[in-house]
Amino acid sequence: MEDHSSMGMVLLIAAAAVATFLTRIGGYVLITRMKTIPPRMEAALNAVPAAVLATLVAPAFFTGGWDVKIAMAAALLVALRYPGLIMLGAGWAAAMVCRHLLGF
Repeated sequence: MEDHSSMGMVLLIAAAAVATFLTRIGGYVLITRMKTIPPRMEAALNAVPAAVLATLVAPAFFTGGWDVKIAMAAALLVALRYPGLIMLGAGWAAAMVCRHLLGF
């Protein structure tokens, strides 16, 4: 078993924390110093939520089983019509049906 409290692990965590902090602060400082936001930057900022969602969902979709794929498809279809909490419930219900009734 590896010792996760080694100095290398502590330095890695500290470096990740500093990088995250600098990225967040850098974005804030950059935006606050601008008088107007250029259209290309505004378009890039508007694309961030979709990129983050794809980053979170894609690995689970491609590495998960059929239960995960069916649950995500059900959640997507429900999300086209209903708000987030109902979409979450539909995805959860689809996953439970697949796992417990269909045996996926």
